[in-house]
Amino acid sequence: MTVNEAIFEIEKKIPVSQAEDFDNVGLLCGNPSREVTGILVCHDALEKVVDEAIAKDMNLIVTFHPIIFSGLKSITGKNYVEQAVLKAIENKIAIYAIHTAFDNDFFGVNYRICEELGLINQKILMPKTKVLKKLEVYVPHEYSENLKNALFNAGAGSIGFYDECSFTVSGNGTYRPVEGSNPFSGTKNVREFADEVMISVIFENAKQNEIINEMKAVHPYEEVAYQIINLENENQYTGLGRFGDLKDEMEEADFLAFVKDKFNLKVIRHSEFISKKIKRVGVLGGSGASGIKAARSQKCDAYLTGDVKYHDFFQSEGKMLICDIGHYESEQFVTQQLIEILSEIFPKFAVSKSVEKTNPVNYFL
Repeated sequence: MTVNEAIFEIEKKIPVSQAEDFDNVGLLCGNPSREVTGILVCHDALEKVVDEAIAKDMNLIVTFHPIIFSGLKSITGKNYVEQAVLKAIENKIAIYAIHTAFDNDFFGVNYRICEELGLINQKILMPKTKVLKKLEVYVPHEYSENLKNALFNAGAGSIGFYDECSFTVSGNGTYRPVEGSNPFSGTKNVREFADEVMISVIFENAKQNEIINEMKAVHPYEEVAYQIINLENENQYTGLGRFGDLKDEMEEADFLAFVKDKFNLKVIRHSEFISKKIKRVGVLGGSGASGIKAARSQKCDAYLTGDVKYHDFFQSEGKMLICDIGHYESEQFVTQQLIEILSEIFPKFAVSKSVEKTNPVNYFL
């Protein structure tokens, strides 16, 4: 199995098309054609993680955070980022980052946080929009099933936990072949009538080229009549953050103690108490102050995230308990999640969890 083949299998499970536009996900360095000797999973691909990969003879590092994020114009080893990347390249080790593709995944970072808290009635906090499109294509009735199968195989027709979804309308089409045409049926310069169906399927934007190419490859007509429509629908199964309800409401102090115990925290920074019990909880792993407004709009009683700044706490406005549990602490389950997913994808291949500590934050108590 090559690096490229491994990535292909990973992205079938966690598509990089789910990632935020600002993010640097995917293969950061390495030869995609090189055979994989083993996969090392980590939170941050620091130099000591690369050393671990070398010692374990594993030449593909799958990292949550991208070690290369922005502004890298040369690699000379002048800082911790370049030192890690340079050593990886010199030792023929590929680094692949998954970051917000997994943040936005339905079963990703925030799903696990909610599961640890035991939340029920879970929903995406900030669903992604403008990532869905609809294809409408016309085809002779007798070719409709063959075309639908091709569209489904290319990834069209998937909605949430359902696939092979489509809608078909029968009708009568007309066309007239003119000079230069090579018609599937009919006579040149004569208007023809055909019993056709319109097949309608929804697909994700990233799959468009593959779907259109497959459609044209199996369609019987020389000129395929189709249209693509941009949808404004929210994708309820992809997006940042999550919210749900505790099975039993808690007093604020009891809730904080509960969170502290569940996440093994030394400290929780939080806004002023709101003098109400906690029932609905919003979460966003990592730097999640951007989700405060969304959590308030969903009537969350508490919101858990990391990297909350001084002025961000004022956004509570006495309506919601804002809790900064730490960046790494909110993402602490990620590496184990990825190990479980990759072990399922590659059951007969060496997949290992890095033992190196990469959290830069320490506490003096």
